[in-house]
Amino acid sequence: MTDDDDEILALVDANDKIIGSMRRGEVYEKHLKNIRVVNCFIVNSEGKLWVPRRTKHKKLFPGALDLSIGGHVSYGETYELAIIKEAREEANIDLTKIPFAEIGYFKAGEHGLHCFQKIYQVTLDDAPAYNPSDFSEYYWLTPKELIDKIEKDKDPAKGDLPVLVKILYL
Repeated sequence: MTDDDDEILALVDANDKIIGSMRRGEVYEKHLKNIRVVNCFIVNSEGKLWVPRRTKHKKLFPGALDLSIGGHVSYGETYELAIIKEAREEANIDLTKIPFAEIGYFKAGEHGLHCFQKIYQVTLDDAPAYNPSDFSEYYWLTPKELIDKIEKDKDPAKGDLPVLVKILYL
């Protein structure tokens, strides 16, 4: 995900149908929730999640734990094309060459999640060659270890991360 305020995002209705578009910066200024995002968990053969830490220069959640891959769905882009793009940009992973699966779909506000989103999973045993402008470090953690790190150790995390881990993995 980039911090590009000029990126054009699709605005959707309550049924996730496109009703317009708006610059990303304006979407965030207005605190709109009717946008689309994609997220992906990288899981290894031991069932551990690859959890990166966002760089400190990020506008949203600087220095926080994050989902393995994530980003906005640009106007004119499908969820699937968006996750392929984000995987390449953030983790140097070519999802056109390795299998990935949709493991969840949520509407804005459902479970307290911040917008419409599809969640994917890819299985890899090696840490990806992540983009150092997106992430500063990473951990391999079981879902429980991750929740403990966030809730007990008070390690900051991107807002939807603990919710999605609890729903999809615990």
